Amino acid sequence: MIKQVICINWGTKYGPKFINRLYAMVARNITPPFSFTCFCDSAEGVRPEVDCQPLPEIPVEIPQTKKGIWPKARLWGPKLGNLTGNVLFLDLDLVITGSLDDFFTYGDPDQVILSRNPARPFERLGQTSCFRFPVGKLLPIQEKFCADPKGIAEEYVWEQRFVTRNAPGGVDLFPRAWVRHFRNQCVPLWPLNWVKEPHLPRDARIVIFPGGLHPQVAIKGGWAGREGWTLSEHVARREERSPLEGSLFRYLRHWMKPTPWVDQVWRE
Repeated sequence: MIKQVICINWGTKYGPKFINRLYAMVARNITPPFSFTCFCDSAEGVRPEVDCQPLPEIPVEIPQTKKGIWPKARLWGPKLGNLTGNVLFLDLDLVITGSLDDFFTYGDPDQVILSRNPARPFERLGQTSCFRFPVGKLLPIQEKFCADPKGIAEEYVWEQRFVTRNAPGGVDLFPRAWVRHFRNQCVPLWPLNWVKEPHLPRDARIVIFPGGLHPQVAIKGGWAGREGWTLSEHVARREERSPLEGSLFRYLRHWMKPTPWVDQVWRE
């Protein structure tokens, strides 16, 4: 069986550096044979081992919302390039820290299987930073989405909530230890984050980076928008904080030391 890994890229936020790094991390942590497909609007600068295919068509305009990002809805159609069978989707801004092999054999091969979303522990919510699905399985939810894209986006806010609640046959979740959330599960709680580096949880195979704390921020330390700031600089400039930071306490706890293990794995 060929293990099929896919990702998606549009616009200029990520681009070839992220695609190439993701491919390299996959190749170091998977037992061949495998394929790596990127559905994208440009293949310029992407390493030749990556199979670049056009973004899947969708018959509606993707809605723009304040929180949710919905272009992954393109992946829910009846076809996905020339791929058939199960595919493992990976976000471009995650890091791989262990073997991916079990992601292809875990659970029912006909079911949609998502990683867990620890940001909302009281809601059984999946996370589509890493999820596996059979090509074409999600067509019913794409049809539902296309019937009212803006309404669906406003009702569910995040596309992973829409997938979790509407996937045909329901969803399963990968084991909790396999996929970890960097901000919520690696960065120590305040005030320990001021003295301890973010840690890599035992048995973690993938670490995801929702919420703006991308790998390059983790490597430099500080926080999103103030990468590389020292703790003294962070504290001294507290009165300059953005209104988006909210309270002083929220601002003060949003700092971390540089994370060497992210630098070691997030590379070509």
